Amino acid sequence: MSKKKLFTADYEIHASIKMLYPYIQTASGLAEWFADDVRINNEDKCFTFFWDSEVHKAKLVGHRTNHFARFEFLPENDDDTRDPSYFELRLEFNELTQSVYLKIFDYSDFDDHKELQDLWDGLIEILRKTVGG
Repeated sequence: MSKKKLFTADYEIHASIKMLYPYIQTASGLAEWFADDVRINNEDKCFTFFWDSEVHKAKLVGHRTNHFARFEFLPENDDDTRDPSYFELRLEFNELTQSVYLKIFDYSDFDDHKELQDLWDGLIEILRKTVGG
């Protein structure tokens, strides 16, 4: 049984919150930068994320328009049932600097902090290129 850890990071994105929100909350937006493909089952509102040869399903368990989206992965084993993995993407505006930040919360059993940092850095670069920010 591996212990899950919370990874957090902040990224400045040069785009408006209203422009960014669809990229963190919709299947089509997430498919442009976060995964190879993302599909949503409209019946049960379950998101299916495709990465290379891996498929993971998650539910959108919390969101607030133009603020955040939180996805909880469906359990794949007993540990996940007791302590589910999730990721949250939160948009924040700094009044002082007039900057928009994307705050990442990634709760998983991924144990290599450096590799996880590199993974998110790469994803955010794709997002920045996608939105022009």
